[in-house]
Amino acid sequence: MVTNLGQVMPRGAAKYGDRVALVFKGEEFTYNRLNELSAKLANGLKGLGVGSGDRVTLYSQNRWEWIIGYYATLRLGAVINPINVMLTPNEVVFVTQDCGAKVLLASADKGTPIIALQSETPLQHIVLFGDEVPAGAVSFNQLIAENGSDLPELDIDPLTMSTIGYTSGTTGHPKGAMLSHQAIVLNSALTSNLHARTANDVCYTSLPCAHVYGNVVMNGAFFLGGKLVLHDRFDPAETMELIQKYKATVFDGVPTMYFFMVAHPDFDRFDLSSLRLCAVGGQTMPEPKMREVEDRFGCPLIELWGMTELGGLGTTFPAYGPNKHGSIGIQLPYSECRIADVEDANKTLATDEIGELMVRGPIVMMGYFGNEEKTRETIEPDGWLHTGDVARMDADGCIYIVDRKKDMILTAGYNVYPAEIERVVAGHPAVALVAVGSVPDDMKGELAKAYIVLKEGSKATEQEIIEFCRESLAAYKVPRLVQFVSDVPKTSTGKIMRRMLRTLDE
Repeated sequence: MVTNLGQVMPRGAAKYGDRVALVFKGEEFTYNRLNELSAKLANGLKGLGVGSGDRVTLYSQNRWEWIIGYYATLRLGAVINPINVMLTPNEVVFVTQDCGAKVLLASADKGTPIIALQSETPLQHIVLFGDEVPAGAVSFNQLIAENGSDLPELDIDPLTMSTIGYTSGTTGHPKGAMLSHQAIVLNSALTSNLHARTANDVCYTSLPCAHVYGNVVMNGAFFLGGKLVLHDRFDPAETMELIQKYKATVFDGVPTMYFFMVAHPDFDRFDLSSLRLCAVGGQTMPEPKMREVEDRFGCPLIELWGMTELGGLGTTFPAYGPNKHGSIGIQLPYSECRIADVEDANKTLATDEIGELMVRGPIVMMGYFGNEEKTRETIEPDGWLHTGDVARMDADGCIYIVDRKKDMILTAGYNVYPAEIERVVAGHPAVALVAVGSVPDDMKGELAKAYIVLKEGSKATEQEIIEFCRESLAAYKVPRLVQFVSDVPKTSTGKIMRRMLRTLDE
């Protein structure tokens, strides 16, 4: 087994050689080819001054270049910072400033707007995918063409930082979770172990590789010598067509993907009989829908739960064991989960009592980059991580999420924090006060809704507020609904009671 992420490509090539590792838009990449391309890019990045500990931000939709950029960075002992493709340029500026990124690797459509903002960032180079790149950027393809594939394997300590993954913050700004090589390697390996994934599996995914769930799927496939069929976006018909074409054995997705697939009018036209296992995460899936998916797909559907601060999963079910619908599963091996009293984190509750889910073990993050205060708030001195999720644990050790994090909104598997939206909306000249809550949605789980008190004499429309948000927020964070109100529920101290906002719904 690999001990650090820099070993994945060279050891994969040594063991699996010309076996197909990746399929992207019909193009096949063997383990040898991925190893060669990542070594060449690593040498190119080294020539740009990237070395051990340097941060490299990766900003693109799923592409073969994304995967090469990811492993090339890690082979140098540098730290990868994979970010959500839907972040706006201003959000990218914040992230690169916060983690001190030296290089940005990006697709041309995403990276080009950053060139004009480079002076506001610590970025020394912007490397764009493709041959033809605008002035001010370096060609990704040229770096590969101009460099050789001889690259010594570094002796990287598994406990050193491999990744900074940003998660939206309740203070209105995202926080960078620092994850060790050990955390990512173990999470990917143990997830594969529980799901009985092997070298014979063909894993289809359109989950973003930058997301911890998609990242675990990607790493797990390459660890084992499997085949990863990667798509850049989810479309129900295209997904089922590709599962059929490549005889995929494993499919990973979020609940909305399954909802759209089983509801598709041509569902019965596709042959999905090759699937032996499906997994679902990102948000809790209703039990009736899980049973429908298992019936229609003809294979087990296993739920999982995770978070950025764990580098992937914290719980799931084993492929060959009891699968309790409605539960997020059991703790990963070598890690611990417990339900703590919400008022006293040192007190562990009894079976089926409701409290906060806490996790401890080698998969837990090292802390938040440059933010010791938030790290201390999130990780107890004895290593227990506060997840903020309210849950219970049954006598078998199976965990059930009872409620969402206090304020977080889960939209199609993405975490959206009200404070981040409120910070932007409050900047509109007509807004006096804003509070953001959630409303249920059949397809996406929850949608963000902004309740706004306008300044006296000012006017604004719902569409105007939404468009204003689009200028500063990633698409999934933009509120879908806006309601103008005279006031919002508050406590005696003036704190907004977000859970009472729905009482204002028209």
